[in-house]
Amino acid sequence: MGVNLKGRSLLTLLEYSSEEIRYLLDLAKALKMESRSKRVGKRFEGKTLAMIFEKRSTRTRLAFETAFAEEGGHPIFLSPTDIHLGVKESIEDTARVLGRMVDAIMFRGYRQETVETLARYAGVPVYNGLTDEFHPTQALADLMTIEENFGSLRGVKLVFMGDTRNNVANSLMIACAKMGMTYVACGPRELAPKKELFETCLEIAKETGATISYTSEPEEALPGADVVYTDVWVSMGEEGKEAERITLLEPYQVNRKTMEMTGKRTTIFMHCLPAVKGREVTHEVFEGKQSRVWDEAENRKHTIKALLVATLL
Repeated sequence: MGVNLKGRSLLTLLEYSSEEIRYLLDLAKALKMESRSKRVGKRFEGKTLAMIFEKRSTRTRLAFETAFAEEGGHPIFLSPTDIHLGVKESIEDTARVLGRMVDAIMFRGYRQETVETLARYAGVPVYNGLTDEFHPTQALADLMTIEENFGSLRGVKLVFMGDTRNNVANSLMIACAKMGMTYVACGPRELAPKKELFETCLEIAKETGATISYTSEPEEALPGADVVYTDVWVSMGEEGKEAERITLLEPYQVNRKTMEMTGKRTTIFMHCLPAVKGREVTHEVFEGKQSRVWDEAENRKHTIKALLVATLL
């Protein structure tokens, strides 16, 4: 029996099986080939996508908007100043209104509870474009990029350096667990993965053959790494903690020494962007031959289009 995702939301990758993620990645690969050959259809003609942004965005907005519009759909950008989401009108009521008027909703904002409430009441697919806890569409693009480089995902070792309990790290840990990869979270103990999610991923790993671990020691984490991944040290909404974060995270900067510690010339560097070059990663590594950040950014579009096609058609 084939995979059928029609009508499904994407709130975290926990709700998607390994087979369903595999289906999305294979579909994204086919759609990328279409894009390269300039073949664009009208898959979303007559459909409308509401895009709610509480947080600023470059890649997420561009990926959703171009993927939907070039297939004939109508994306609508909605900022907090455009609608009453949670102000004068409950999230539940906004969800029910949107669900009567659009075919799908994308939410990018602060609270995971908000996107979950939208999905519960809208009656149409809802996609998590980033919350403080999870960033599942980023993880899909990361998986695609890794597979393009190594030919497969199973057994590939990814080391996340830095704030290992942020939204990107959370989603990567889930993705690696689901796809039989080796995931090492490497950062200060103050910013270690949350116990509940970590234990959930350990349980998933028992079924898939993945390996999930945490260490505060780069010397322990990096040997044998195929992918070294990092993210900004201060996430949106945490600007007041900048000095504290810099002090905690300086030992986890990705630099030439970091990449050499893997012991592999084939190791690639990844970053979800935007990056603060000179802080979490040196300019040398970010702009170097091992960097795959631009492939990763482009793949946001192809994996998001795959998600849209799979859940709306």
